[in-house]
Amino acid sequence: MSTEQLIFERGAPGRRAATLPTLDIPEQPLDSLIPAAYLRAEPAPLPEVSEIEVVRHYTHLSQRNFGVDQGFYPLGSCTMKYNPKINEDMASLPGFARLHPLEHESMTQGALQLLYELEQYLAEISGMRRVTLQPAAGAHGEITGLMIIKAYHESRGEGHRNIVLIPDGAHGTNPASATLAGYTTVELRSDARGGVDVAHLEEVLAAHDGKIAALMMTNPNTLGLFDENIVEIARRVHEAGGQLYYDGANSNAILGITRAGDMGFDVVHFNLHKTCSTPHGGGGPGAGPVGVAEHLVPFLPGPLPAQTEDGYAWEDAGPLSIGRVRANCGNFLVLVRAYTYIRFNGPDGMRHVSESAVLNANYVMRALQADYDLPYDRECMHEFVFSANRQKKRGATALDIAKRLLDFGIHPPTIYFPLVVPEAMMIEPTETETRETLDTFIAVMRQIAQEAAERPELLLEAPHDTVVGRLDQTLAARKPDLRWHTQPVQTLA
Repeated sequence: MSTEQLIFERGAPGRRAATLPTLDIPEQPLDSLIPAAYLRAEPAPLPEVSEIEVVRHYTHLSQRNFGVDQGFYPLGSCTMKYNPKINEDMASLPGFARLHPLEHESMTQGALQLLYELEQYLAEISGMRRVTLQPAAGAHGEITGLMIIKAYHESRGEGHRNIVLIPDGAHGTNPASATLAGYTTVELRSDARGGVDVAHLEEVLAAHDGKIAALMMTNPNTLGLFDENIVEIARRVHEAGGQLYYDGANSNAILGITRAGDMGFDVVHFNLHKTCSTPHGGGGPGAGPVGVAEHLVPFLPGPLPAQTEDGYAWEDAGPLSIGRVRANCGNFLVLVRAYTYIRFNGPDGMRHVSESAVLNANYVMRALQADYDLPYDRECMHEFVFSANRQKKRGATALDIAKRLLDFGIHPPTIYFPLVVPEAMMIEPTETETRETLDTFIAVMRQIAQEAAERPELLLEAPHDTVVGRLDQTLAARKPDLRWHTQPVQTLA
């Protein structure tokens, strides 16, 4: 006689991690609590394991993950900076961590004060008049900002403005957000210096006269270059009746040095999980506050934190508001971390953050420019972009270089973005890395360049020392296997 048994990687029949005490109240049948149609006929096929097996299993899994607390993480355009642990301590305080979002204002004065002061800080940092803290991430901030711009144009009887201009090196969320907001996007070319081609901008403005709603820009841009013509660009867009939107993903380069408002921008979103050091690997958490100039304040989502004679309260945004874009006040504990980061650094410290980030990026770029192609030979800001074209001609691509870095315990940089650079490698050291770490990275990148010239097959087979080797990325993208499957086998009873 045979029976079917399920095979698991861990455990054995009868093992338990914990035993619950016997109920001291009458047990109710499950079908009296849950409709019978939703009850299992048989127990779920789950592994039977001891506590130590569970602990070891998840500990081993955690050790396979890579994070900024373990090693160098030069992920361009994402600013994966170190997250000071004091931020975590503050977010763990019971008065914050256990706060219910629907508690009455009289019971949440400390939280409201924090939100009110955080808005003031972000407005000062960005040069904006007011800030909404509601958006949950950068892309959410983008759609919020575009909705504000749309409401502004409609209030002026200019709802026909339906064109949003996007530079060819922009983050992919920019055209996606504009499309989601109901706009048509038009791409702007880059010039020989890596900034927006002002002559092309003028052509596009003339071709779409009266239809321009906004220009979305990152400055410094995704090449890590500050656009030298930003004041002229702002003037021309405003003369055409459009608004200037600042994608704040690269704010780590300009803190305390310059401000989006001073450049002429009307709307700006922050990526607090990048700029103000909240852990954001694995898709979250995040926060994307949006700041606006004076003329756009009436359209902000509400309510907004306000200071009154009696303390702090929620203020109605008014009849022109686009309405809520997020439940409650946003990702509150991310905002607590950002507030802590800003207070800890202060004005001088925030400027030092950006100065150090810019210094580190230029140090690495100049040290490696003889080994990799540098398409724009200018001082960079917080990040820079190399091309692996030279290595590709020898048989190793940017992807192969990225895979080889894993063997040295270094997370690869962003590759194949921005699209304006072939075989792009976008590298952002951030301000918290030591010179020794940067020198190690430089030495590894030089070694990989030499390997690409002399033994490209070594790169083609990388990584060699990781738990999982090179995967079939095409198959993984087209036919992902995202769930575990039981494996029945036949055994003798």
